[in-house]
Order: sequence, then structure tokens, then C-alpha cells
Amino acid sequence: MKRERRIFTPEDRLAILQEGQREGTTVTCRKYNLAPSLYAKWKNKYLSKGVEGLKSAYKRIDPELRALEEENERLKRIIARQALEIEFKSELLKKSPVLTKTRR
Repeated sequence: MKRERRIFTPEDRLAILQEGQREGTTVTCRKYNLAPSLYAKWKNKYLSKGVEGLKSAYKRIDPELRALEEENERLKRIIARQALEIEFKSELLKKSPVLTKTRR
């Protein structure tokens, strides 16, 4: 059986922490079916950074933005490869002797 992942907003986390202070950690963890280690982690983040610490650290990237970034990287590689080829060809032209037509 697969458990669905629950997502708590920073406001939910703060409310749970406040309830834990009033009613006790164990009772609150059982009520919300939380691991005591998760509660302690939230509490430490709240004590160190305040409400900002309760916000999710993971920032979701828009799929369209990610696709544009990948395309940008691909185009940069193509341009770099072409620039290298042009530089290589120009160096070869500089080193090769100039062929002159001989007059008879």
C-alpha cells in the first residue's frame, strides 16, 4: 500500500508547533500522525530562523523554463563547436603555403 505524501504549509507547521507547546509533543504528533523527529526538525528550524525556517526549501522550477534552459545549453554547445571549427580552419589556412600560379 502506497502512502500519499502530505504537504504542510508554513502556517500549518506553525499551528502544529504551537499546539505541541500547549498540549504536548507526543499528543500532537499522534493527532497529526507525525514522526517526533519531524516535529523536532520543524521546531529547530522555527527556533533558528523563525517563520522563514518553516518554508519549504525546495523551489519548483517551471517545466517550460527548464526546457528553455536545456535548449539554451544545447545551442551554446553548437555555437562553441562552430567557433572552434572556424578557429581551427583559420589556423590551418595561415600555416598552409600560398599556392601561386607560375607563368610560362
